[in-house]
Amino acid sequence: MGSFGVIRGIVFVVGALLVVSGFASLGLGSLFALNGLWLVAVGGFLMIVAVLERQRYRSENAERTNDPIGPGGGETDAVEPRFRPTDEVFVDPTTQRTMRVLVDPRTGERRYIAEA
Repeated sequence: MGSFGVIRGIVFVVGALLVVSGFASLGLGSLFALNGLWLVAVGGFLMIVAVLERQRYRSENAERTNDPIGPGGGETDAVEPRFRPTDEVFVDPTTQRTMRVLVDPRTGERRYIAEA
């Protein structure tokens, strides 16, 4: 598991603890009910974010297999031959790396690689 996987795990656990604390506060009565509702809402939000968050510019396969993050956040391995380079190029605002978009013409699936 990469460092982002660890961070996602920590965020999920913190969210779960907030949800449990919120339900405990709700059980204490009306004095703590509003605090309990906030804890449940914030904790639930953190849990959802941890589950749904993905690294930018990475394929679903790279995310599932926890492949290392490549230059500019793109793919690390050689991209399959079915992916063709497009004219779409952009500068990643986080890493300042120039990224090239590749696409599988048959499925429309996209991959991103850092330009040298």
